[in-house]
Amino acid sequence: MQRGEAVSATTASASASAVAARDGLPWPQRAHAMVVIILGIAVAVLDGTIVNLALPGIARELRSDASHAIWVVNAYQIATLVMLLPLASLGDLIGYRRVYLVGMALFAVSSLAATFANSLEMLIGARALQGLGAAGIMSVNSALVRLIYPRSQLGRGMAINSMVVATASVAGPSVAAAILSVASWPWLFALNVPLGILVLTLGMKSLPVSQAQAASGRRFSGVDVLLNVLMFSLIFIGADRLGVRGDPGQGIGIGAGAWAILLAGVAVGFVYLRRQLSLALPLFPVDLLRIPVFALSMGTSVGAFCAQMLSFIALPFLLLETYGRSHFEAGLLITAWPLAIVFMAPIAGRLIGKYPDGLLGGIGLATLATGLVLLAALPAHPGNADIAWRMVLCGLGFGLFQSPNNHTIVTSPPPHRSGAASGMLGTARLTGQTLGAVILAGIFSFWPPHDGKGQVIALSIAACCAAVAAVFSTLRTRQPIAKHA
Repeated sequence: MQRGEAVSATTASASASAVAARDGLPWPQRAHAMVVIILGIAVAVLDGTIVNLALPGIARELRSDASHAIWVVNAYQIATLVMLLPLASLGDLIGYRRVYLVGMALFAVSSLAATFANSLEMLIGARALQGLGAAGIMSVNSALVRLIYPRSQLGRGMAINSMVVATASVAGPSVAAAILSVASWPWLFALNVPLGILVLTLGMKSLPVSQAQAASGRRFSGVDVLLNVLMFSLIFIGADRLGVRGDPGQGIGIGAGAWAILLAGVAVGFVYLRRQLSLALPLFPVDLLRIPVFALSMGTSVGAFCAQMLSFIALPFLLLETYGRSHFEAGLLITAWPLAIVFMAPIAGRLIGKYPDGLLGGIGLATLATGLVLLAALPAHPGNADIAWRMVLCGLGFGLFQSPNNHTIVTSPPPHRSGAASGMLGTARLTGQTLGAVILAGIFSFWPPHDGKGQVIALSIAACCAAVAAVFSTLRTRQPIAKHA
């Protein structure tokens, strides 16, 4: 009897140790792992916009026109978007650490190829591989944060992660301007190589290993991956041809070909999603969308990032063309927004767990909507202080929304679906940003930005998107949230 009790005690002790081991990393390793996460996600998000400022020089040096050069940006964005969910699913199967490190290795190698590209075709190919590597990083980023931090401190980890993503998503032009002021465009890619090597070295030592918990018989379906790639690619390209990349004020350029591509993407999506409904663990996680709080969080994220993209494209036109600010002044004024996010993110992280995520997100998005309305209602000749405090208000609101929202998205699904949740988090962000760009293209086609009317309408619609997202977020307070270990 005593022996049986001893065995039971030993088993219980081992079980407790295993649970403790899963509940985050010890402090020194946790800090090292978060350095890897911060550097990786920062460079992956940053490279989505860092090339924009260099496109004229790239087109000139590689003897191409602007319409072809824009694919240096498009190739990266499409490759990232179409592979987020497949690689997130792969992370659930083989481990998040492997997907992350392979993604970073591919990102570094393709950055080296982009550095030495001597033709536009080679550069576009390298950028597509870069996007694939970035998808590997982004797809499992939040799932790794969930493994790095103990449950009691996960809000803090999500706050740091959200702050980095929010700052990097708007910092591309500023970072590019700093690099291009002292070097040529290949250095935009060359700097990724030593950074990638550093992240790989640290990551192999410090990133946690996830235990596969996939359902029996589950496999990585090539058909599902193909349908996912086709759906997102066709919708992205169709939206792009409907004016996302067109010159403001020159019309959307709606044509039969663009609509055909867009409708083909919708048709593929219908077939793809119908197929996913019959699967226990689908590639496109319709199973997670059946969780009300998860679905509401996704709607919140799409609406918020749509509002952010609408305002971040419209604001430079408002400041430069309507209010006559210089590029330097406009840059400083817009920087007030991400600085406010940096200030608010750690505060939001400490509030997670003390107050409902839905309530925090609702208050944040209502604050964002208020700031956008106030920006749209600026007087004819505002001072810099009038503009700056409104930017700060928007940033504080966005910073209060993002961390709690991401926390719900990551923690509401069961642990074996962490990769899928992480992939959906990135997909929601990119979907919202693309939608915002499409809406703005339509606005500027009817109201060119020269007289300021288009910018005011864009900011007003952005405020409406933020307000709708605030409603979605607040509705989550009525939904039970199952927190998984």
